[in-house]
Amino acid sequence: MTRYADIPKPIRSGIVIVDPERGTPQRIIVLQFNPDTLERSIAPQAAGGQGDSGGGGSGGGDRNEALRLKGPAQETWKFTAEIDATDQFEVAAPDGIHPQLATLEMLVQPTTAQLREATRLSKKGTIEISPIETPLTLFTWGSKRVMPVRLTELSVNESAFDVNLNPIRASLSIGMKVLTVSDLPAGHRGAELYLAHLAQKERLAGMAAAGRLGALGLTGADIGMGRA
Repeated sequence: MTRYADIPKPIRSGIVIVDPERGTPQRIIVLQFNPDTLERSIAPQAAGGQGDSGGGGSGGGDRNEALRLKGPAQETWKFTAEIDATDQFEVAAPDGIHPQLATLEMLVQPTTAQLREATRLSKKGTIEISPIETPLTLFTWGSKRVMPVRLTELSVNESAFDVNLNPIRASLSIGMKVLTVSDLPAGHRGAELYLAHLAQKERLAGMAAAGRLGALGLTGADIGMGRA
């Protein structure tokens, strides 16, 4: 008879804030529930423009560049995360889910110390103030998907509150852009983590069973002679 203790505990997805210099985790955000669905969009960085340069085509791209890539594909992720204090009766929640929401919101906000420093430099007459740099953010979806990301969307729908108007239930629409070597400086820890992520894709692709031309109704001669 199967006991509940025998059932493997599912791995949670989450976000890890990393010190880009030392590579040590500064904060780990474990999502309370794994999202039911993931929406992923992958757009290649083609070297040429859309279409061709003539012959009936509608675009103005260079035919010599049609099969060339400028860099890694641009990949975005979207999912909905749920936070529910009523599902964790054993955890005290005097502030509702304010702390969890604030932790996620601070991923797209500079700190007060950074803003005060920027104001101080501005008052000193500093001509150019560098944009505020955020920590390196990793999104994890199991051991096979660990990638550097930048949050591009954070939409919060609070649906229940306690007597003090603290939110106790919310759904968050989260959008992320995967950061590649095209987005990060050479040698940056995030760039190395992206390369590791891409290498994992290559390994997984190598494990897929190869198809056969016969299943497509073709032979090698059809391909070689251009009769496909």
